[in-house]
Amino acid sequence: MAAFDPAVNRHWLLEARPKGGNFAEVLNLREEKAPEPGPGEYRLRTIYLSLDPTNAVWMQYDSYLPAVPLGTTMRGLVLGVVDISNHDRIRVGDIVMGMGRWADYVITNGEGMGKVPGIPGLPLLAYMGPLGMTGATAYFGLLDIGKPKEGETVVVSAAAGAVGSLVGQIARLKGCRAVGIAGSDEKCNWLTGELGFDAAVNYKAQGWRKQLRAAVPQGVDIYFENVGGEITETVLELLNIKGRIPFCGAISQYNATEPQPGPRNLSILVSRRARMEGFLVLDYTPRMAEMYAEMGPWVAAGKIKWKVDLDQGLENTLTSFAKLFSGGNTGKLAVQVSPAP
Repeated sequence: MAAFDPAVNRHWLLEARPKGGNFAEVLNLREEKAPEPGPGEYRLRTIYLSLDPTNAVWMQYDSYLPAVPLGTTMRGLVLGVVDISNHDRIRVGDIVMGMGRWADYVITNGEGMGKVPGIPGLPLLAYMGPLGMTGATAYFGLLDIGKPKEGETVVVSAAAGAVGSLVGQIARLKGCRAVGIAGSDEKCNWLTGELGFDAAVNYKAQGWRKQLRAAVPQGVDIYFENVGGEITETVLELLNIKGRIPFCGAISQYNATEPQPGPRNLSILVSRRARMEGFLVLDYTPRMAEMYAEMGPWVAAGKIKWKVDLDQGLENTLTSFAKLFSGGNTGKLAVQVSPAP
């Protein structure tokens, strides 16, 4: 990691819309003088920058948030420390997490930001993973949308990723059978050997569909959707009556330059009387205390295992970001931008 200069604000400027994942061609790292907050604002020094599949969506088109305007700094979730404050409820030294920028510093009035609760015994990095937006996505998506019941079978795609790896563990804690779909034998072994998944299937292996069918002898009650395409088609065939599908994302399609096929068998939802529901973790920010109350003790007791694939240096953001679309990361992906307090 390059030495952090407190007088300089480096930031990734979005100069064009990416096509086919050519992020290095449309983002450029610029430098300017470190900004100063105005009245009612504070300055956040970024410690950790979260890298998420949705960043690719924000670069390309309007979705649940407007596309990042061209000629501005790329948007991203950050965790940082307040080093200057003109805000009446935020003090210097507070640790804050929320919607920021791919930059050394963020100037904010506090909208979209919240103080990290600081649960005793847990490292700051936990708030990038199981106790951050990643954990909230897994927790509320599975419990609010999936509504698991003891003894049911939960299948999750992109299971070795930031969200999927937590979904399976929460399912197990709720008394369900957890089956993961991932992209390598190494990832599958991590899911079953360390995280306690009941089974895991490598979708790149020959005969993976047959393996998946064998892993869910009682069918699928909940499918936590992260991928889309042929994986979704395969799982839909195994869905039980009254199955539920929390639709978190479809990473296989985010960088496509042409319309992608599938799933072509959505009519199964009719015959199985099943429900598919999309959700946004941002809708659950007022309920974060609920997640902290249950997930915090699980994490502190080691009942939830987690991993942050942490790269060093804002200057290396694009190299790190590419891992999301090549399967190069295991667990949560983040960049450390500056030293932790």
